[in-house]
Amino acid sequence: MNLFRNLLFWLVLVLVGALVAQMLVQDPGEVLVRFRGHDYQSTLVGAVLLLALALAALWLLWTVLALPFRGWAGFRRRQRRARLTDGLGALHQGHWARAEKLLDQAAERDEAAAVARVGAAQAADARADSAAATRQLDALAARHPIAHALASADRALPTDPAAALAALDAPGAQPLPPRGLVLRAQALAALGRAHEAYGMLGALRQQQAAPTLALDAMQARWAAASLTEAADANALADRWDALPKPLQADPIVVAAYAARASDMRWDEAAARNIEQALATRWDESLVDLYGRLPATAPDARREQLTRWLQAHPESPSTLIALARLQPWPTAEASLHRAIAQGGGARAWEALADGYASSGDAESARLAYANALRATRGEATLALPNRDLRQQIQDAAAIEVRDEHGVPRLRE
Repeated sequence: MNLFRNLLFWLVLVLVGALVAQMLVQDPGEVLVRFRGHDYQSTLVGAVLLLALALAALWLLWTVLALPFRGWAGFRRRQRRARLTDGLGALHQGHWARAEKLLDQAAERDEAAAVARVGAAQAADARADSAAATRQLDALAARHPIAHALASADRALPTDPAAALAALDAPGAQPLPPRGLVLRAQALAALGRAHEAYGMLGALRQQQAAPTLALDAMQARWAAASLTEAADANALADRWDALPKPLQADPIVVAAYAARASDMRWDEAAARNIEQALATRWDESLVDLYGRLPATAPDARREQLTRWLQAHPESPSTLIALARLQPWPTAEASLHRAIAQGGGARAWEALADGYASSGDAESARLAYANALRATRGEATLALPNRDLRQQIQDAAAIEVRDEHGVPRLRE
């Protein structure tokens, strides 16, 4: 059908041209062709028309002669397309050997080589043939450098982030597409260069390289790692001050800053930032870290914990932190209360430390055993020198019921 339309178009075009020429030219002119002693005479319009008909005949002849070759080429093209789709389907279904074979055959032509060879490499890796996967990716390097860089980096990132970064920084892979930017940032973070990964977040958001929630999680994770990697106090302060306000209240980020600041003997700065973060968002892990920081002003620290306990009376971390600043008889009551509130192994271990420092070796031994049992989810042992009412409270503290009413240990 396409052949008939093309032929009709050219014939109509020639006829229209001849009519226009006949109308516009009053003198049709004369064309004389002499060939091997014979003279061929015609008007200019007739000669043009004959030439057009001759060209149309030649084009038609060439089209007819080329039909078998075009048909064969179309058959090969459909065959390669079928191999590509069948190979990707086999890869999705887990038929690794079949997928690798089909995709390797589909990669014979450039238009499908990038997709097919990446899929073949994935199939080879899935059947633990690293050499075959490397051969498939190496075949991409010359003609498809970006596809080669992305596939190589994705493959190397879990075990060799330096190799992943080198593949992505290759000149032929520039500029990196969004997926490449994500892989490069992840490689930098894995190499202990989270500050550089954090600096790429603007480009990642601009390119919409990942969903917003995923980018927010990366931002918090890389910000925390960047603070942990700070080499000195100045770098730590600069990186902390450069963070947006929401991140300065994120528990993961605040905990990273506080831990690094404490390592640098900035305990008061660490405590102050934890207090500010907890004023915005309550988090038990931050309270636990706050309680473990050295206190240069224990009275002020104790008053702060007391205010928190009034606002959050069910908080085991606050009770454990407060017990660290209380004299032993008072601390013992706070720790038992923490156990009742689900303090678990942390509260039992703090209680054991208190018994040990007060000289009660037997109670310390049982409390340490209970800390281990709580970690394993096993029933805890009753402590000596506890009256019946206190033992009942201890038993109620360690046993709760699930939604079906079945008793289980409080974690």
